Amino acid sequence: MADRPQFPTAAAIEDWARALGFQQIGITHVDLSAHEPHVREWLAKGFQGEMDYMVRNLDKRLHPERLEPGTCAVVSARMNYLAQGAAPARVLKRSDQAYISRYALGRDYHKVLRRRLAKLAQRINAAAQAQDARFRAFTDSAPVLEKALAENAGLGWMGKHSLLIHPEAGSWFFLGEIYTNLPLAETSTTEPNRCGACRACMNHCPTGAIVGDKVIDARRCISYLTIEHRGAIPVELRPLIGNRVFGCDDCQLCCPWNRDAPTTHEPDFKPRHGLDAASLVALFRWDEATFLRRTEGSALRRPGYEGWRRNLAVALGNGPPSPATKAALREARSGASELLREHIDWALARLDAC
Repeated sequence: MADRPQFPTAAAIEDWARALGFQQIGITHVDLSAHEPHVREWLAKGFQGEMDYMVRNLDKRLHPERLEPGTCAVVSARMNYLAQGAAPARVLKRSDQAYISRYALGRDYHKVLRRRLAKLAQRINAAAQAQDARFRAFTDSAPVLEKALAENAGLGWMGKHSLLIHPEAGSWFFLGEIYTNLPLAETSTTEPNRCGACRACMNHCPTGAIVGDKVIDARRCISYLTIEHRGAIPVELRPLIGNRVFGCDDCQLCCPWNRDAPTTHEPDFKPRHGLDAASLVALFRWDEATFLRRTEGSALRRPGYEGWRRNLAVALGNGPPSPATKAALREARSGASELLREHIDWALARLDAC
């Protein structure tokens, strides 16, 4: 009679994960029914904006076993990303500098995490020695409810800003998952929600995008507007964006659970090209070739060159009315697309009124 496969324990998997640079793993089931009403209500209110992919394959998003047939367990992993560099609060106060969300300063996290998750899955499969073992690794790359799965796996709780919070690590970390057909034992410890009556993230959101407990209206969210949104940024929201040109971290910066959040030693997440405190004018003067060269292997390519310059034009309009700023905007106007020209004209009108 053939030996039955011996499935590795959560402790063993966590040891292998730590060797690959992860800080923690948890193992959970595929039942997301407790989260389904919240997701459906959020979509019904149109809070996803133009992110149509949130609606597509919703059934697979809510049922992991339908996205990857045979899945019966999910390994959820987290990896810290906050790197040493220019202090975020200091950059936000410098209206002539560009604020870039701290997660995007280094190498694209999709590439880093997915490769290591695949290695972890291979290690799990090798230990199980199950002939029909299958896995699939994800990092914000498919219809997966990452935060819900991580919460179920005991990696933290979802704060009012909808991000996952760990009592010792705060929220400055990436999440990734392994869907597997191996019946791994679940980790039983879950983190209670410890936000209490705190409303710091809701009160500090520049555009008031946090409209309820764990409810984000993406149409007002600076991260959505500067990364996912492809059209014109609403005029009434432009002054509120300040110098944020790619994403926004305000809800994390004010969170009490991030006061002592650890920084990462991961070389891939170290800031590149001085982007942790770069000049707005200098970035706006990048031509497309420079943009592509300096954002190679980076999440900064997500909005494209036009979206990048659109964001910078808004930030320049919110900054000091220096001769260099006005000159850069005027020089760019002649060859600009209609979309970019609209934002340049808005910025120039705002600066001329100062």
